[in-house]
Amino acid sequence: MSEQHVIPTAVARASNLELSVQLYSVRDHVSKDLPGTLTRLADLGFRHVEPYNFVALAGDLRSALDATGLKAPSGHAPLLRENQHVIFEAAAALGISTVIEPLVPADQWATAEQVASTARALNAAAAIGAEHGIRVGYHNHEWELRTRLNGTTALEVLVEQLDPEVVLEVDTYWAAVGGEDPVALLDRLGDRVRLVHLKDGPISRDTAAQQPAGQGAMNTDAVVQAAVRNGVETGVIEFDAYSGDIFEALGSSLDYLEGGFVR
Repeated sequence: MSEQHVIPTAVARASNLELSVQLYSVRDHVSKDLPGTLTRLADLGFRHVEPYNFVALAGDLRSALDATGLKAPSGHAPLLRENQHVIFEAAAALGISTVIEPLVPADQWATAEQVASTARALNAAAAIGAEHGIRVGYHNHEWELRTRLNGTTALEVLVEQLDPEVVLEVDTYWAAVGGEDPVALLDRLGDRVRLVHLKDGPISRDTAAQQPAGQGAMNTDAVVQAAVRNGVETGVIEFDAYSGDIFEALGSSLDYLEGGFVR
C-alpha cells in the first residue's frame, strides 16, 4: 500500500470531516428506483447523501432515508429560480440543514454588477432560510474560477459580498478545470467553505472521463488535507458522469477516502 493511499485516511479519521454522496451521481437509478438506490448506497457504507431536486422527491425521499438510516445534511435546490419557502419547508422535513444553490449560469459572471446581483440574491435567500432554521450555500462550476474581475476570481469577488451566514460548497474538481489550484483556493477561502465536492479524473470538461478518487490527475490527498485544515464539515463524493458501473466507482471512492485503498 502506498503512502499516498494512507494520507487521506489518517487525516479524515482524525477530523470531523463527514463523507457524503451527491445523488446526482446516480440520477438514472434514482429515477427508476429511489428506495433501492439508497439501499445500495447504504450497503456500500455511505451514511450521508446530498439530494438534488428534493422538493419533487420529498415524500419518497423521506421514506427511503428512514428505511436506510441515511441522513441528508445538505441538498441542492434552485433557490434563485423557485419558491424559497417551499424549498426550505421541504428541506426541514428531510432534515437538510444546508440548502445549496447549484448553478448560476456562466453568462451571469461576466461583470462585477452581475456578481453583486448574485450576492444580493443569495443574501436575501439566506435571510429567508434563517426563518426556517436552514443555512444557504453556493456551489461552483469552472466558470466562476476561470472568470477574473480586476485580477480576482469571480467566485472570490462573490464571497467578498456575501453575508457571513452564506457558506460555500467548493467543487474542487471544477475549480481545477477552471485553472485554479484547489488546495490554494481552499486555503484562501478558509472557513467560508463548509462543504467540498470530491471527484477525480483528467481535469477536463469531459465528464464521462471522471474517475474514482485517487485514480485521476487530482491531488486528492492534498485536497482532503486542505479541507480538514480549514474546518470543512462535509466532503461530498460526486460523478457528473461515469462510463462504467457507478456504484463500483462510488464504492471505490469511499474506500479510498475512508479505508486507504482502492477497491
